[in-house]
Amino acid sequence: MSDSAVAGPTADVPRPGLPVAVDAMGGDHAPDAIVEGARRAAAELGVPVVLVGRPDVLASIRGDLDVIEASQVIAMDDDPGASVRTMKDSSLVRAAEAVRDGKASAMVSAGNTGATMASALLRMGRIKGVARPAIATPIPVPGSTPTVLLDAGANAECQPAWLVQFAQMGAVFARERYGIDEPRVGLLSIGEEPTKGNDLVKATHALLAEPGALGRSGARFLGNVEGRDLMTADVDVVVTDGFTGNVALKTLEGGMRALVRSVVDALGATSVADEAIEALMPLYGALDPDTTGGAMLLGVDGVCIISHGSSSATAIVNAVRVAADMVAAGVVDRLRAAVGTG
Repeated sequence: MSDSAVAGPTADVPRPGLPVAVDAMGGDHAPDAIVEGARRAAAELGVPVVLVGRPDVLASIRGDLDVIEASQVIAMDDDPGASVRTMKDSSLVRAAEAVRDGKASAMVSAGNTGATMASALLRMGRIKGVARPAIATPIPVPGSTPTVLLDAGANAECQPAWLVQFAQMGAVFARERYGIDEPRVGLLSIGEEPTKGNDLVKATHALLAEPGALGRSGARFLGNVEGRDLMTADVDVVVTDGFTGNVALKTLEGGMRALVRSVVDALGATSVADEAIEALMPLYGALDPDTTGGAMLLGVDGVCIISHGSSSATAIVNAVRVAADMVAAGVVDRLRAAVGTG
């Protein structure tokens, strides 16, 4: 996909005055690609952006963007919990604190996913009434709106009541992000029948099937769905535990890459290959994770966008766009109304 391609906004909404805090030190291509994306977002989207990181490293590349100083960097392979507790001057922690303290409207990071989640949870706190936050990842569906998959990795082990909350939060996100009036929610299982699945799935199905289980979220429960349904237009939100969700997500990513490589290798360097690649480019663009920008951590008391570790500048542009759109839509307040008790 061209590095200039950017996903369209969810709505034509006025941008808030507070900046989006971008963790300039997180990600495989930090800080250069991250800062480039942040600068492009400010210039192209009209979204105010502030970088968070080491001023000495950012001085020559930040342009006219302001910097929130942070002297430490949590590496991609650092232990999330321990790092957030001990590295209190890290760019991730400072970004989350900026949102908590009203200095930023949202945070974006392509760094350590677990540490991003821990920073947001420990510094912003949970929405009152939310048992566990969940990572909501858009799964691209060519020709249709993405399928929202959650949890995509925040909670390896879950309880049935948590999955019901994930369904409620995912429905709010799907409505605000993609304009779906009545999101259709499916429960990931190994068969469509209510009796299929493990104990967690069967207990969750029983709860979701109860009248009013999704009432305040404005969603409709379809029942069980299977892995093959993730990239179809038949469901809008798919709910599962974080272990299963992360495996499903990584399997899809790997499968799509393998498919593209196989097509290119099979055709070789021929005119037919050139035509095929040109025809496949729109599909490739739709499936490119850079176009989604990142996943939103639902359930924390603030907007936190978690981008892919290998995010390019374009991914950061789109992540800032999503963050600004979710702030403008008041998605945290809407989650509070649908799920929380306060």
